[in-house]
Amino acid sequence: MAQVESNSTNEDSKAVDAAGAVAVDVVILDWKDVVGTETSDSLLNALEQALGPGGVGLVAIRNVPEFVEAKRAFLPMAHALISLEKKNNDTNNNNSNMNMNDYLESNLTDAASLYNAGWSHGKEKLGDDKPPDTSKGSFYYNPLTDTPGTPEDRQQYPLSYPCNLWPDKDILPGFKQNACHIGVILKEAVVELSKHIDALALRKAGSNNISYPPQFLYKAMKDTEKAKARLLYYYPLAEAGADQSSNEEKQEAPVPAEDSWIGWHNDSGFLTALAGDMYVDHKTGKAIACPDPAAGLYVVDRNDVSQHILLPEDCMAVQIGECTQIVTGGAVVATPHCVRGCSSGYNNIARISLPCFVDTPPAFPLNVPQGSSRKDIISAGLQSGRVPPLDMRWKEGM
Repeated sequence: MAQVESNSTNEDSKAVDAAGAVAVDVVILDWKDVVGTETSDSLLNALEQALGPGGVGLVAIRNVPEFVEAKRAFLPMAHALISLEKKNNDTNNNNSNMNMNDYLESNLTDAASLYNAGWSHGKEKLGDDKPPDTSKGSFYYNPLTDTPGTPEDRQQYPLSYPCNLWPDKDILPGFKQNACHIGVILKEAVVELSKHIDALALRKAGSNNISYPPQFLYKAMKDTEKAKARLLYYYPLAEAGADQSSNEEKQEAPVPAEDSWIGWHNDSGFLTALAGDMYVDHKTGKAIACPDPAAGLYVVDRNDVSQHILLPEDCMAVQIGECTQIVTGGAVVATPHCVRGCSSGYNNIARISLPCFVDTPPAFPLNVPQGSSRKDIISAGLQSGRVPPLDMRWKEGM
């Protein structure tokens, strides 16, 4: 049965309030309800609360088979991956001058796909007027297949269908196996949830004289092999004020901006599975509890007020993308979100997360349900100044 769970203690709430936001309760579904063929009224109501125009655009799922074990096996490997940047940087052997940083750049990066496969660090820009983003490193891969699409697809859509790049087995043993295992779990959860999103869209369509094709989203998610997982490693933020030459006694460390680890944005695709996060000591890779109650994932509500999402460790989540907002006629809504870093008072704290973006093929028509309108879909969304308006970016039929 669906439930709404409060994940904040009084102490946490005070700390988050001081950062300018409050922790929001998360709607949690049980896997047995998600995997079921019937969509009960209670499940529909829970989805409406979580994903509808008044929700946060995200719903959690508990008791997904093998998820917790798969998460614990793979997410810590992000530290081993980023450590390849530093390993042996100061030593050369007699046979080769290639250090591990050269290995990442030479063997695990794909400039032709604009770094949509393999390793990327310092390549992404968060705006035309901003420098390359070095606050995080990422590793993109398709968990379903190493060679997605047909040869013709890959030639026509190189950014959508890049081939996987994997580290050598002797350098990171088990990396590919663990990556694909959790990625398949996340993708299958998206498929199962999508049939209930269809049911919600059908219910709302019927009450508004809109024609929504049964199992529309489910069929699209079930048949697609366009899945892109992104293992993210958020580096510790530079200590605030370190570049200032003040002799005054240092005051309490300021709270970083909400978007200090990743900027405000909407997911532009269909559905995003989230494996949650974990925090590690950047030097050792040892898992730790997040020491900063203000750090982590943020969304905004209908009043454009920041809300702090605290996802339980044993839960995954699914987040709505703008394409799903469009094809469901606004029955479910994408929500602006960002990630706040740990404040400089907490040294050497890194964050690891794993979203998996599940989308349709690039030629899939992005059509509005019959009886719905562009205005309906735009007005259902959150009109936040933190992200570019959907109306300016959406070309109907594409």
